[in-house]
Amino acid sequence: MSIWTRITEAVSALAKGEGLSAVFDRLRTPPERTVGFTIAVIALSAKMAKADGLVTRDEVTAFREVFRIAPQDEAGAAKVFNLARQDVAGFEEYATRIRRMFGDNDDSLCDLMEGLFHIALADGRYHPQEDRFLERVAEIFGLPEAKFRRLRSRFVQDARDPYVVLGVTPDMPLDEIRKVWRREVRECHPDRMVARGVPEEAVKLAEKRMTDINRAWEEIREARA
Repeated sequence: MSIWTRITEAVSALAKGEGLSAVFDRLRTPPERTVGFTIAVIALSAKMAKADGLVTRDEVTAFREVFRIAPQDEAGAAKVFNLARQDVAGFEEYATRIRRMFGDNDDSLCDLMEGLFHIALADGRYHPQEDRFLERVAEIFGLPEAKFRRLRSRFVQDARDPYVVLGVTPDMPLDEIRKVWRREVRECHPDRMVARGVPEEAVKLAEKRMTDINRAWEEIREARA
């Protein structure tokens, strides 16, 4: 069964009045957690798309870039997105249920936030309303402020700092920074992300994270040379 078929079934249950809690409770454990992860990105990105006042073609296209969608699944994916967008539940309620679904797994929640940042920046502009939206979601997720700043530094050019991207400080020895860089590279391997619940259809998140981490390391290394 396609992941989009399973996602459509879950979101349809919401549309029919089944509670968020019941739906997300069924998606807490592998392999259904990949469905839960995808629904989380769909639901929150659908809400976020309205944060800057309109839903643009770029934002919809960005969603397709985050999740590989086979031609035969396009209709199902579009239905899921529209159902989530029309749902009367507020984004804070969704974020709260998603936090409970993933528990204290900060890595999975950071993976999810990456997808939202990718979609937010799709139109080439980071709107203040989007920033407030994402900051509030991160707060509900219980993510430390430092992790949110790392994510924002990776995606928002005006806030970009290679030290922040790697989660290190300028006074750290280069050897220690290299160890952090290597650990981060290991953590963003697609296999590890899939193990955390990121669906294989979203491997582009791993590719972008790897690019950002390597770029930050090269900038720091060259500056220290």
